[in-house]
This record gives sequence, structure tokens and C-alpha cells, in this order.
Amino acid sequence: MRRAVSGVRRAWRLAAAGVVCLAMSVAGSAAAADQQAPIAPAERLLFMSAHLAGVAAQTELDYVVNYSGPPEKLTDTVRVLVLSPDNTKGDARISDHTGPVEVPGGLPCNPVILYFLEHDIAEMEQLTGGQRRYFQKRVRLALAAAPPITPVTGEAAGKRVKAQKIVIQPYLDDPNAARFAQYTGKRYTFIMADDVPGQVVMIRTEVPGPNNDFAHPLQTETLNFQGALKNLAPSKPDLSTPVKPGNAPRASR
Repeated sequence: MRRAVSGVRRAWRLAAAGVVCLAMSVAGSAAAADQQAPIAPAERLLFMSAHLAGVAAQTELDYVVNYSGPPEKLTDTVRVLVLSPDNTKGDARISDHTGPVEVPGGLPCNPVILYFLEHDIAEMEQLTGGQRRYFQKRVRLALAAAPPITPVTGEAAGKRVKAQKIVIQPYLDDPNAARFAQYTGKRYTFIMADDVPGQVVMIRTEVPGPNNDFAHPLQTETLNFQGALKNLAPSKPDLSTPVKPGNAPRASR
């Protein structure tokens, strides 16, 4: 989808073939880490864990996405359909209001994490004029720097759960931060819980207001777990509506 943010049409597009995506960067760094140094706990928790273990086949995980920033507030629902038990075949499908969406494969994590980060990186590229790979690298390095994993109590689908929180600010102390000073303090928060289907409780980004004011952020985007629908009837393929590739343009809201 495209959104107007400070006069810029905001593209919700995922990485396409020929573009090095965050997921592949993480996978590559993980492979290298096997030979050099251990994978950071934050990387392992977010990308290398089988989040869909314990989820039955034909279960739909629903997430609500709320965006707030000038000049508008928007809401969407993102759905992850688990086709095989525990997602053993790696065939979980993801969709939003535009229909089916492709995300990078090859990692055991809940694909909603990749969906959120990839469109966030696409937005940073568009808003700042920077390069996608640069923002991917900053996020990956922030996670590889072993940020603390903090025990917290979260809320998922109206229930209190024991969870783990990771917070990163990829652009602090960035030598190129002057090129996008407005986003230097941008904060990413991940809350994960073993007892929640798919384990993703919340993902949030916040761009602080003047003087690094997170109490009055300039822009926020939050993905929250909404619930799980079990035992859905297998859908029949619709040959008339092809799945959109990750770089397909999205309709405006």
C-alpha cells in the first residue's frame, strides 16, 4: 500500500528478486557466524527460532497494524495462514488488505516479522532517499550487537502473557545520520512470547518528536497479535488472481 507521509507517497512494498533483503542478510550473517562467532541472542530469537512450532495446519494468525503519523492514521490487518503442522514445510502464507504477499523464505521465523521489517525499510528508503541495503545493514548490525532481551509482561488478544522484549535504535551514532537527522532516534521494539501462537506479540517503530521526545512521537507503527482462527477449510487456488510478487505496486488507501 502507499501512504502519504509528510508529502511523500508511502510504499508498503516487500523486497523483490534482485534486491538483497534483510532476511537474506540475516541468513548470510548467521551462516558466517557458524564459522566465526555465535549468533547474537536477539538474532536467534527473531529470525532463527521456529515460531510456528505448535501451530496446527490450517490456522490463521491475525495481526492488526496501526500507523499514526502526519498527515493520517491508518489501520490494516495482516494474516499468516499456516498450511502444514508446525509450518514444517515452510509454506505459511501472508496477506494484507491487498491480497497475498510474498516474503523472503529460508528462515524458520514467523514471516510477519519479515513483512513488517521489509516494508519499514522500504519506507526509510523512500522517505530519506537512502539505499535499502544501508538500512537493512543498520538494523542487522543493531541486532547482532547483542541488545538485551528483557523479561516483561505483555498483552496478546486480551490476555496477559510472560514475554521477552528487544529494543534497538539502529541509527544512533550512525556516521551518516546527518543525512536523515529526523530518524536518528528511531526505535524498534519487539515483544515475543512462547505461549502466543506464532510467538509475535508486538512489533513497534517510533520516530520521536523534537528533542528525542518519545512521549509525543512524530510517527509510530505498531503490529499487534489479534488472535488465531483454527481448523480453517483448505482454500481452493484461484487461478484468476495471481499472487503479487514482493515488488508489485500496491493500491492507495
